[in-house]
Amino acid sequence: CRNHRSCLVGISSGTIALARAGVAEGRRCAVHWEQFPIFSERFLGVSATQTAFERDGDLYTCAGGDAPFDMFLDLIDRHHGTIVVNRICEKAIACRTRSAGDRQRLPLHSRVQLNHRAVIKIIEEMEANLTEPLLLDELVGSAGLSRRQIERLFRRELGCSPSRYYLDLRLERAHLLLISSRLPVVEIAMACGFISASHFSKAYRDAYGCAPHQSRLPVHQRKKARSSAPEENRIRKIDRRLSYERVPNCH
Repeated sequence: CRNHRSCLVGISSGTIALARAGVAEGRRCAVHWEQFPIFSERFLGVSATQTAFERDGDLYTCAGGDAPFDMFLDLIDRHHGTIVVNRICEKAIACRTRSAGDRQRLPLHSRVQLNHRAVIKIIEEMEANLTEPLLLDELVGSAGLSRRQIERLFRRELGCSPSRYYLDLRLERAHLLLISSRLPVVEIAMACGFISASHFSKAYRDAYGCAPHQSRLPVHQRKKARSSAPEENRIRKIDRRLSYERVPNCH
């Protein structure tokens, strides 16, 4: 952008267009957390981040929402200085709070309404290892507590075991990939850490009340598929989204 050069800017799904055009190859790009799983699978050569916005040379990308405002303030600051930025913020009755590389999502303890550090640490490890799930003993080691202590904490704080919570996170990722991409079910199963398509299909049906491929059907056909499923397969459904996880209804 300096010396009167032009900038390339991608806002929200506009980053996908830039990646398709090849201009984001080998560069940092901010991707909305909901689009992050499919983006990461499709554009392996792009350094995707779950940040509010990124600045990589003449390439600006942001995750959408109110992140464009922060991104353009950064751009204006670089060319016209902080005084101009402050005047804009005064006019817009806004505070400049985020810089390039700042996270876009709420802190995990706010999303899950938890303050126990050990549980938060383990959930962070789970979220970072969905493709190749860690063993419970590996997760426990990162928290500095015994396996039994962690299991008790999860049941007390979240109402389910660590393994159940981990499975729900992987199923959420799978559900997002199913409804937002055309990836084959087998590839989605592998991307979410399942050992086989049949294992994934059973776990998904137990959680969502229908087979994975049925989640891609139109809504009215999806409802029909669910209503024809055995009742026991529809008892426990995951309705948590990746944005604001609530306590899962586990047994």
